[in-house]
Amino acid sequence: MTQPDAAISQTDATAGGTESKRAFAMAIMVLGSVIISFGGLVLRNIEQADVWQLVLYRAVSLMGAVMVILVIQYRGQTISKIRQIGRPGLLAGSCLAIASITFLHSITTTTVANTLFMLSAIPFFTAIMARFFLGERLRRETMMTMLVAGCGVAVMLGDGVGGGSLFGNAMALITALSFAGYAVFVRYNRAVDMLPTLLVSTVILIVIGLVMRFDDLAIPFSDMVLCFVLGAGMSGITNWLFIIASRHLVAAEVTLFMLLEFSLGPIWVWLFVDEIPTRLTVLGGLLVMSAVTVRAAIQLHQARRTKRRPVPIGAP
Repeated sequence: MTQPDAAISQTDATAGGTESKRAFAMAIMVLGSVIISFGGLVLRNIEQADVWQLVLYRAVSLMGAVMVILVIQYRGQTISKIRQIGRPGLLAGSCLAIASITFLHSITTTTVANTLFMLSAIPFFTAIMARFFLGERLRRETMMTMLVAGCGVAVMLGDGVGGGSLFGNAMALITALSFAGYAVFVRYNRAVDMLPTLLVSTVILIVIGLVMRFDDLAIPFSDMVLCFVLGAGMSGITNWLFIIASRHLVAAEVTLFMLLEFSLGPIWVWLFVDEIPTRLTVLGGLLVMSAVTVRAAIQLHQARRTKRRPVPIGAP
């Protein structure tokens, strides 16, 4: 094989590997978004626990899950891996802690739909922050997807947020900004496993939860179980997948797929709790889901086409 042919073959292999990793990252983000979309439904089934009790027990269960994952992965190197996250990890964990608190305040003071639709701004906030701080540009396909999804969000916001609690909507907006910051910090330090940032977040949340409810920690067993489902189950799995995906997608792309969560969440609450969304809410959600689904399908097709690209003449 001549040198030019070898270079072409190597380039094709690299491109194929990159596109495959991007397709894999998009697939796990879709999976994670579907899993966490049931969070609003779980919260609607909480009987007595208040926001600060939810913050505390959800954080405790998430910390346990993250520690198990880290010990299984790194064993004796767990502590050194935690230290590697550095200042970006501390900042990311702080942003996530703020987002966790404001999210629970929002979803317990307004409708699930209102909260999730306000959070639909996350990809757009992330794109702006990532462009400014990381210099990340978006692919044309991603920009088109965001445009269509943005139309869906606009439809949902125009019909669904007006009647919500002002406090709840404000908390959702802070959640969106905080999570966008978290996404940018994780992406900035993508060469390092940023899963330990969840430990930073949970430590902050546990301390705050204990300060706020140190004299009233008792909640029903059913509520405790649901807190553990939210923390160790949904949040643990989803954040793990989010961090893996952030290594192969730009920050705005990772959060773009979270729009599936915000579109599906109100549907589960509608089906199982009878919190009925409006027609425009459903229409906007369908636009978002269609845009994200088509984007993922295009990426999968590109990855397969790159893999099947014929080897240049002269290759062994």
